[in-house]
Amino acid sequence: MQFFTKIALAFSLLLALAGANTVQFVNQDSTQRTVYFTAQAGLPAIPPLTLAGHSSAIQAIPISWIGNFYSVSQGAPNVPGMLGELRFQGAFGATYFDVSAIVNPQDTHGVQLIYPVGEDPNRSGATTSGCAVVQGCKNMYIASDDVQTKSTPSTDLVCTLGTPASAPKKRSAKFSRDYVTGAI
Repeated sequence: MQFFTKIALAFSLLLALAGANTVQFVNQDSTQRTVYFTAQAGLPAIPPLTLAGHSSAIQAIPISWIGNFYSVSQGAPNVPGMLGELRFQGAFGATYFDVSAIVNPQDTHGVQLIYPVGEDPNRSGATTSGCAVVQGCKNMYIASDDVQTKSTPSTDLVCTLGTPASAPKKRSAKFSRDYVTGAI
């Protein structure tokens, strides 16, 4: 009898692992970052994940997990920044996610974009939250009453961190409106 109990327990563990949710973190620049997770009360804790510059790592997330995460650049103080917020196996079994600037909108080098694995985030109508470059982004929570949470049947997400190499460079010069109207 004890043998069958151990077999059943091992089988349950394998099923749980096979059905695990994941987030693939993609660090887009040369800065090392540590991702910190905060679980909703009563849910399992997830240890911090450190990513070298220009690397990626997949983090398994427990079934029915609800919580958020943020990243901290190497050498910077551990202060929550741009948040990635998650709920796996939520209403109707869906995965819900969003990027939130409510806590620290000055964080432009942490969480950038979240989308389902296999989806092209540049495709028109793609299920994404956040932007490739956070500055000026309207596809995230900026105020608490925004409606920005996205949903997907997928249990595997991608989250980009840092500044992509192809990000547009911010111009410091300002020009008169005449440049836009063609008067100059």
